[in-house]
Amino acid sequence: MNITQQVLSSSCFQQARTVMAFLSLPTEPDTREIIQQAVVQGKQVLLPRCLQAPQMEALPWRGKEYLRKGPYGILEPVPLESEKQNFAEADLILVPCLAATKDGARLGHGGGYYDWYLSKHPAVKIALCFHAQLVDTIPMEPTDVWMDQVITEQVL
Repeated sequence: MNITQQVLSSSCFQQARTVMAFLSLPTEPDTREIIQQAVVQGKQVLLPRCLQAPQMEALPWRGKEYLRKGPYGILEPVPLESEKQNFAEADLILVPCLAATKDGARLGHGGGYYDWYLSKHPAVKIALCFHAQLVDTIPMEPTDVWMDQVITEQVL
């Protein structure tokens, strides 16, 4: 079962009303179908937007025309002047990583954006990575946030 199928069939995804996803880079598991299926199922989809390091916010997915490259060259949602953050808190947050352990330790890209955000927004946290990115241990600091689950293309 591939990563997309595992996410879509998970009870966390099925029960979530609001899903925070990420727009994957070529080296990350593809999230396009997950985002598309969430929209089709009537879920609100949020995407990350980097602010002043290490702060990040989540803004609604409104379509490709509302995306711009952020400070790291990653597509991010454009904030609208009229938007007053009246969207729901995410029930499920899909998180990218460079490496992870089966028990939920995660190595990010080093900016601390996700750790900062996840520490302030309680939700089910699932790291998405390729099986080759699984490692036995990752040194975790007190500010690092553990994942509730790690999904790879192989069922763990």
